[in-house]
Amino acid sequence: MKKILDLIAAEMKSAFAACGYEESYAKVVLSNRPDLCEYQCNGAMAAAKAYKKKPIDIANEVVEKLTGSQLFSECSAVMPGFINLRLDGQYLADYMNRMQQAEKLGLENLGCGETIIVDYGGANVAKPLHVGHLRSAVIGESIKRMGNFLGYHMIGDVHLGDWGLQMGLIIEELRDRKPELVYFDEDYTGEYPTEPPFTISELEDIYPTASGKAKEDEAFKERAQTATFKLQNGYAPFTAIWKHIMHVSLADLKKNYGNLDVHFDLWKGESDAEPYIPWLIQDLQDKGLAYESQGALVVDITEPADSKELPPCIVRKSDGAALYATSDLGTIIEREKEYQPVKYIYITDKRQELHFTQVFRVAKKAGYVKPETPMIHIGFGTMNGKDGKPFKTRDGGVMRLEHLIADINEAVYDRIMENRTMPEEEARETARIVGLAALKYGDLTNQAAKDYVFDLERFISFEGNTGPYILYTIVRIKSILAKYYEKHEAVKGQIIPAAGDSEKALMLEAAKYNDVLETAFAETAPHKICQYIFDLANAFNSFYHDNKILTEADPARQESWIQLITLVKDVLTTSIQVLGFDAPSRM
Repeated sequence: MKKILDLIAAEMKSAFAACGYEESYAKVVLSNRPDLCEYQCNGAMAAAKAYKKKPIDIANEVVEKLTGSQLFSECSAVMPGFINLRLDGQYLADYMNRMQQAEKLGLENLGCGETIIVDYGGANVAKPLHVGHLRSAVIGESIKRMGNFLGYHMIGDVHLGDWGLQMGLIIEELRDRKPELVYFDEDYTGEYPTEPPFTISELEDIYPTASGKAKEDEAFKERAQTATFKLQNGYAPFTAIWKHIMHVSLADLKKNYGNLDVHFDLWKGESDAEPYIPWLIQDLQDKGLAYESQGALVVDITEPADSKELPPCIVRKSDGAALYATSDLGTIIEREKEYQPVKYIYITDKRQELHFTQVFRVAKKAGYVKPETPMIHIGFGTMNGKDGKPFKTRDGGVMRLEHLIADINEAVYDRIMENRTMPEEEARETARIVGLAALKYGDLTNQAAKDYVFDLERFISFEGNTGPYILYTIVRIKSILAKYYEKHEAVKGQIIPAAGDSEKALMLEAAKYNDVLETAFAETAPHKICQYIFDLANAFNSFYHDNKILTEADPARQESWIQLITLVKDVLTTSIQVLGFDAPSRM
């Protein structure tokens, strides 16, 4: 189903062409003065220079050609050459009806099954998820869902940190704590145990202890480096420990990501890239791209268009160790081999911008990725406390994500119980749904690159630009519909032209739906969907306050309103599901 802006533009193009002007001047935009018009075309201003005419004369010619158009109830030329447009009420009502009947409410299947890789999550094994992992998970999940809904084959990869020095640190700390384990007996030749020698709680204590010890004890750090080297070269006892670490960590990570309603298609990590790295290093050398610099192997990435010289990408350190860049390049080679994506999207902290510039340029320079394949890095800002500094617990530590979720759920539960009586089980489930919406919407409503302040009271408010406000609007519509259908059969009538300003404003907002979803994905900008559903919720609430839906005397008008608010509910519900959360039955 065509976007309403495209339909208006097509009408304008015909008018411009009929007057002898290039169709490219017929661009239509939403009006920035809704008190004067709904849409506007400023093409006459630009055309005036090319055709050496007054803008107002061109505008008047075009408006004259639009006389009798079924799209517009009003077309006018305004000095110095603007064309102001108002949509015809019947045309808009017909568009609403077509949306309601169309699959996905008229959203076109743009993706046609093409594969896009979304790399998000980035958690390290053996560590609990903390607030620093929130943004990558929430933004990545929404972008993946947006793409799936538009018909792309989206593959989300968690890309775990599972292969670096942290593994050696854990192994050696485990040796110090439990030296009797068979993994540390060099004479042991039997099968290794299937049960892990630690719980998730023990594992989460082992790593920070080992990390702290390595900073003070050089001998321990060297032991950890040796253990890492052995693991990465296939030493069986340490491989067995590594498998235990992965098993215990993955179960915990899947549970905690699941609590966020974040789901990955691939649970791969840096270790999966390891088999590709020897070939990668050799290939970069064979192609003359990699050369030695101060003992390290590097690849130049600076291009002629760069305003300043960028540092080369280090693919092997002087001690022979691979780096994150090497691992990411190996992962790209694996992804090209297995999935041949038409686009890559990476979501990480914005401080990694240079790293991904280096990796992307090497990947294309070496021919691992086609020159035309987009490789996008979405660098997000930090979630800060009210003091403007990165969010911490009250004692100054990094808050675990599960604790943050629990705090929000409890605060929402208290808010719900203040306002109404609800059975405990239902209240807890409602608080979980609303709490997740508060958390995700509070993050996604911000442009990804910007830092934002985590304000619990504001995020859980049922008023203002918040997740709970959006959900409350959906629940209000559900309530109206439930009361209507208690007394009526299925609605037979269609949406008819608006009788008032707030009704037409609601239709105009609903009509933006497919344009907003397409644009938000094209620009990898979930915040645009957030802004849209906030505007739509506001438009509905204005309409609701202006009209007595359930007591309307005219059956045709009432049925039209029921159809319209059903469409609005569907647009809101679809949009929040794309963002990664749902609405409860009541609040």
